[in-house]
Amino acid sequence: MIRVLLIVDSSTAHGVLARLLNHQPGIVVAGTVDVEGPVVACCVRLHAQVVLFNTTYMVGQILPIVDELRRAAPGCGVVVLSDPGMRGTLPPRRHAPQLSFLVKGVQIPVLAGWIRRIAGGEKVVDPQLEVAQLRMDKTVNTRELEILGLAMQGDSVADIAQRLCLSLGTVRNYISAAILKTGARNRLDAIRIVRRDGWLR
Repeated sequence: MIRVLLIVDSSTAHGVLARLLNHQPGIVVAGTVDVEGPVVACCVRLHAQVVLFNTTYMVGQILPIVDELRRAAPGCGVVVLSDPGMRGTLPPRRHAPQLSFLVKGVQIPVLAGWIRRIAGGEKVVDPQLEVAQLRMDKTVNTRELEILGLAMQGDSVADIAQRLCLSLGTVRNYISAAILKTGARNRLDAIRIVRRDGWLR
């Protein structure tokens, strides 16, 4: 039996997923734990072979937990269920090569098949997520996100320019670029879009 530890948060309906996985041959959900809880301790105690993240957390928030898991249970496979429409949950381009990424809502028999392969040492990334990542790479960059974040806090263009030691025109250009790249109608709409995609909190 492949022992799976399911990691959830308050927004995920984990009971159904655990029940469905338990009906798949050769797989048992050994336990469920909140992402803010003792994930590593549960993994070790339950001798989990695969840790499955089904949360709304961004990859950057998950990576510290994964690092601890790697040290405590180096042979354990780690899978993240991701939403192709949420930039922050997509596979990083240069980080976390040890992680596998599958699409949220994937059919249970397909998920079970990938869990078996991951338990055997494979790493998988769903092609849908790779395509989504390439598309998202053409959107807002770090500086544009920084400026949108300050604008979200209520800073004016002049405030942002002074804080970042930029000219007013440069700040306006960054905002215009972010609006164009996100397909937004205006600055407020751009902020809404990047917040929706998990890049601003």
